[in-house]
Amino acid sequence: MTIEISKEARKEAIASIERYFRENMEEPIGNIAAGGLLGYFLEEIGPLVYNQAVADVQERLQARIAELDIESHEDEFTYWRKFDRLKKGK
Repeated sequence: MTIEISKEARKEAIASIERYFRENMEEPIGNIAAGGLLGYFLEEIGPLVYNQAVADVQERLQARIAELDIESHEDEFTYWRKFDRLKKGK
């Protein structure tokens, strides 16, 4: 699965890469090179981040589903238990 980002997000990401190089590296990086680097990261490392995010969401959803059982559980066959309690109370 190819990770796609919007044109606006791509533009901002490239500007961010250019700034990072200006402020942290000995040589600046050009717009085309920054775009290539972004493409590389999206293709090579993007799936790793994406898969981890999906795994995190699955874990959280499974925890919520487990809570549903606790929150929504109703005891079964309670009629006679109620009836017997009422009889003992008399």
